[in-house]
Amino acid sequence: MGISIAICELDSDESLCKRSKTNILKARLDDITGYETCADFDEMVSAADAQELLGDDWEGFLKRNRINGEQDSFFLEKVKKEEDVARLKSVAKKSYTGWIDLSGLTRDQAEKVKKEAGVDNLLSQWNTIPIGETNDICSRCVMSWDKGRGCIGAFGPNNSLLPEIAKKYGCSIVSKVPELAETRKKLSPEEARQLSAECKVLRENLPVEGKVMVRRYSGVVDRMETVADLCASKGVRLYFL
Repeated sequence: MGISIAICELDSDESLCKRSKTNILKARLDDITGYETCADFDEMVSAADAQELLGDDWEGFLKRNRINGEQDSFFLEKVKKEEDVARLKSVAKKSYTGWIDLSGLTRDQAEKVKKEAGVDNLLSQWNTIPIGETNDICSRCVMSWDKGRGCIGAFGPNNSLLPEIAKKYGCSIVSKVPELAETRKKLSPEEARQLSAECKVLRENLPVEGKVMVRRYSGVVDRMETVADLCASKGVRLYFL
């Protein structure tokens, strides 16, 4: 596995994705009790119920709707023929996904659900935008520091020798990159300035380590300096992951 460099893009109002990423549409709960009216669900039909309802038409139903008759149940939305959908509605049962549509809740209720769900179980407006459109937005964003490809870029493999080289020259941040990636500690804009200074030290001393090290690590030193200068100037945190 490799290590990446990322920024806390939501620290800046200049991030073109901020409005979409902070507009939380849904939250996922393990228990949706009390929120059933706002909860997403699939309509499921058991094969046994469908077969009992359809009787002699069961095989015909399977064939015209291309349903696998060996499965225990199937999604009602997979049924192709509208007349069959209408017939099966009476035996379809709700299977809740756990996702709660926050637009149906009061502000206080929505905040409570988001807190209970946790950051890893939230769906933002950004998550609903097709990847082609997000790529276009990133390419136009001032926070897209990796040559317009986004605000996350590569540092290198876990066994990179750059941290050891950095340690030799007193570059304390770069020397601790593997540890920082493990903890995902957020580096302040002031620490970003320090990182930028360390990159200059490394660029000056890499030739001492040999041509191979220059070829191998000059690119990542340039990337770190770019992101460090951006974060320092925009007041944005950065981290390794």
